[in-house]
Amino acid sequence: MPQLRLALNQIDTRVGDLTGNAETIVRWTRRSAEQGAHLVAFPEMALTGYPVEDLALRSSFVEAARAALRSLAARLADEGFGELPVVVGYLDRSETAQPKYGQPAGAPRNAAAVLYGGEVVLSFAKHHLPNYGVFDEFRYFVPGDTMPVVRVRGVDVALAICEDLWQDGGRVPAARSARAGLLLSVNASPYERDKDDTRLELVRKRAQEAGVTTAYLAMTGGQDDLVFDGDSIVVDPRGDVLARAPQFAEECLVVDLELPAAAEDAPTGVVDDGLRIERVVISEEPVPAYEPERTGGYAQRLDDDEEVYSALVVGLRAYVEKNGFRSVLIGLSGGIDSSLVAAIACDAVGPENVYGVSMPSKYSSEHSKDDAAELARRTGLNFRTVSIEPMFDAYMGALELTGLAEENLQSRLRGVLLMAISNQEGHIVLAPGNKSELAVGYSTLYGDSVGAYGPIKDVYKTLVFRLAEWRNRAAVERGETPPIPENSISKPPSAELRPGQVDTDSLPDYPVLDAILELYVDKDKGADEIVAAGFEPELVAKTLRMVDRAEYKRRQYPPGTKISPKGFGKDRRLPITSGWSERVPPAV
Repeated sequence: MPQLRLALNQIDTRVGDLTGNAETIVRWTRRSAEQGAHLVAFPEMALTGYPVEDLALRSSFVEAARAALRSLAARLADEGFGELPVVVGYLDRSETAQPKYGQPAGAPRNAAAVLYGGEVVLSFAKHHLPNYGVFDEFRYFVPGDTMPVVRVRGVDVALAICEDLWQDGGRVPAARSARAGLLLSVNASPYERDKDDTRLELVRKRAQEAGVTTAYLAMTGGQDDLVFDGDSIVVDPRGDVLARAPQFAEECLVVDLELPAAAEDAPTGVVDDGLRIERVVISEEPVPAYEPERTGGYAQRLDDDEEVYSALVVGLRAYVEKNGFRSVLIGLSGGIDSSLVAAIACDAVGPENVYGVSMPSKYSSEHSKDDAAELARRTGLNFRTVSIEPMFDAYMGALELTGLAEENLQSRLRGVLLMAISNQEGHIVLAPGNKSELAVGYSTLYGDSVGAYGPIKDVYKTLVFRLAEWRNRAAVERGETPPIPENSISKPPSAELRPGQVDTDSLPDYPVLDAILELYVDKDKGADEIVAAGFEPELVAKTLRMVDRAEYKRRQYPPGTKISPKGFGKDRRLPITSGWSERVPPAV
């Protein structure tokens, strides 16, 4: 059988940075060529970055992307890679679609192209357009209707884009009908907890359905609230893994494959789902036989907690660096949330670029102040203390606040301090709220909710504790000082806004609360189903009321790294003004 050395470039790109992304593609193509690749591939929309969102509706950006693709093809040839076919994702538009209601203006396409000999020799658009979770691709794109096949070194390679594998039908059975020797899918699949297992089983299943070796190339890095975890995979027609790339890292995964020769009577015309085979021949002659050297390898998998922690680090780092910020600022209370955020920040941008501020009030305990200082000592971040007592006393003297207003004033004074330091010194503020607190509105608008980014916005409180414990354990295993003081993990959570306050004064125990929230928020279960799962009706009713009433607060919270199937933001879109509430069945 013919041999083919495939290079899958699992890279990080930036939305809108056409010049920078093109440079990255050229650099990684050079690396692929140096390793003797016969076919090179880059992820979905690598040239434009992903997701481009409403930029897809801006004709100036679409035309710039199309021009950048042509320039990239010429540049690759000028660099000496003209005889090396390169598959790259980009933003295109349909040349034939007619304007009509229900179709995005300009008929943009989520597309990929094969570059060869200084030209674009084949282009195609994603056939299946996702329209769930964070995806709005029906809003942005028109679907493709071809089954692209490129012949490289005597092997027919069928091409697909991301959702084409995730949905049944379409290009997977079409690849079998086209009698392809390899199915190559380029992807920008956002990270979610446990998705790596789902992804592996998907690729195995599709390889078996198509009856061909299947290569799944993924993106890595971060874009706003999304993280891309890489984890590119190559499997044989039986579904056995041939190669697997690392998670959360750029990588040129090179693998030698033995593949069926292209058929002399290869099918043409229309096949499955009405897809029309579009075949381009680049090279008929097989590669002279050689001893395979590149097995691709199988990168070690991260355990569950390390995987989530890595996602949070990558997400924060991408947000800071890609937006041109230099440093971050955190209010350090000595509690578990701000401590975990500080540890993530130090790992993401380096402790020298992390600034922590302790802002005690008269209700702040000595151990909390000590814990904040100890965290700074352990991590090496920049640390200072600014008491809010004089400001608090001045406000109280002027307004004579009591109760909740008095409590929230403390949080808002801290928010004002953080934003003032941010403006003065140029750091961006990180909001420390977790998903449990955001769900039930246990945060103060313009107080602990201020910030440019919320690193643990999609992390339930019980997982916050687990991640803190994992990070300390990992430090010990590496012979390092655990960054988070043990007291910050073991003491009862408290906002410390009044004497003796603890979170459980207002909230159920976090394991119970998080279990209810996961059913209601993540899985869209109704009150009756939650009660049927074993939770007390009165507690369910109270929790759901808190969640519903806090929608207006969540709309004003900054973006943060998404790690769950349903984060607050694009995943979960509910009206602020609503007359609907869940009816809790009476206790039996």
